[in-house]
Amino acid sequence: MQKTSSRLLALLSLLQTPRDWSGEDLARRLDVTSRTVRRDIDRLRDLDYPITTVRGPAGGYRLEAGTRLPPLLFDEGQAVALATALQTAATGGPVAEDAARALTTLRQVMPAHLRHRVDLLRVTAVRPPAAGDTAGVDPRLLVELSRAIHGHLELRFDHTPAASATPAEAPRRVEPHHLVTWRHRWYLVAYDLDREDWRTFRVDRIRPRTPTGPRFTPRPLPGGDVSTFVTGRFRGNDGTTTAWPCRGEAVLHLPAAEVAPYAQDAVVEELGPDRCRITLGSWSWTALAATLGHFDADVDVIGPPPLVAAFRTLAARYARAAADDGTEAETGPGPGPTAGTDADGDPGSEAEAGTKAGLDANAGLDAALGAKATTRPSSDTEAAPPP
Repeated sequence: MQKTSSRLLALLSLLQTPRDWSGEDLARRLDVTSRTVRRDIDRLRDLDYPITTVRGPAGGYRLEAGTRLPPLLFDEGQAVALATALQTAATGGPVAEDAARALTTLRQVMPAHLRHRVDLLRVTAVRPPAAGDTAGVDPRLLVELSRAIHGHLELRFDHTPAASATPAEAPRRVEPHHLVTWRHRWYLVAYDLDREDWRTFRVDRIRPRTPTGPRFTPRPLPGGDVSTFVTGRFRGNDGTTTAWPCRGEAVLHLPAAEVAPYAQDAVVEELGPDRCRITLGSWSWTALAATLGHFDADVDVIGPPPLVAAFRTLAARYARAAADDGTEAETGPGPGPTAGTDADGDPGSEAEAGTKAGLDANAGLDAALGAKATTRPSSDTEAAPPP
């Protein structure tokens, strides 16, 4: 028979499985009598493990959620996985400090061979330059927003626009739907009751007001799921699809092998040893043309016509910049679709649609070129990360 301490750990491991255990099942698994199981259950209860008795013909036991966290039991694989996750979380983010303390606690009680495996892993988070201005988010705020989301409670909060240091005068009233992370930032996906449209709000710019509002019945999210909606909004459409608003084709005078590593979500077809066809998308035709220019090669535009017009626009702007004679360049083609801009100028996505990976540099280049005909939502409200 196992020693009492070993038997208690084995019993606890069984009870941590999310199911009801009958006394007979536990006795059979531990190779003890039902009376011994009852005594061991009482010992675990004395240690503040919230074990309840399940009524029924055979009776049984269940480990419930308690008012405080009791000691937990992990197998070796779980312990290593937990340590890896904590080390990753400790490299940055709203829970970095707590993750580092938890990792230290876990490492202290690990057997030597497991501690050695964990120590072999060294995680270093390399953040892109664009994330350098990412504001920290208080974990308590994330918990508060999550509580409203899961409880279907209306939220009121002050929101600080991107171009302002002070919150807008009127608080926002929303039905919170989901918390998401996108490019090192936290966002709240919610239905804005005053604007009658879906919005994404940067969490670090939210200051909740209390109390929360009444309960609500969740609305269906455009696109059917959070991933489709958020990706679509950041790409500049209405969130019902992940497709880019503007999509075109061209032939680049470069080998496909040299283009593919930098094409990201574009499709590259080899046409010969030094030519390839590329099909790609963007949030504006001007940004799409600028992307093709990044490859530093001759370009034959296949279509559509707005992409050809965008190249003419860029050519005129570059020519003006080279000549530096102050003449006005012609304006570009018509804009691509705008994601739900409302009457007061707030973009429906509250996000800079051109920040999707693959077009990051385009957005900055397009802005620097002074593109007058693009439709990227402004960044003075609930904006996404700058490109």
